[in-house]
Amino acid sequence: QAEKANILEVLLSNYNDGCKKTLFCVAVNLLELQELQTVLREIDRKPDMKTMTIKEKSAFVAGLLQDAAAEKNIDLKLHKKKG
Repeated sequence: QAEKANILEVLLSNYNDGCKKTLFCVAVNLLELQELQTVLREIDRKPDMKTMTIKEKSAFVAGLLQDAAAEKNIDLKLHKKKG
């Protein structure tokens, strides 16, 4: 859990464009630690990450998380209760 908390902190502090907080929180909760570590490695391997805007970084990271979730048939949308 501590490792997942660290990963969430990295995602929020480096890749949150103001619109991805919920997605990042849900992803860290639902994905396995190994999958999250794989996503972080993919981020590190992206050569143009330093020149991307925060919106571009955020969209790229969100896409990686969505892809990782899709492989496991996990929906990263937050389903709010009605009423």
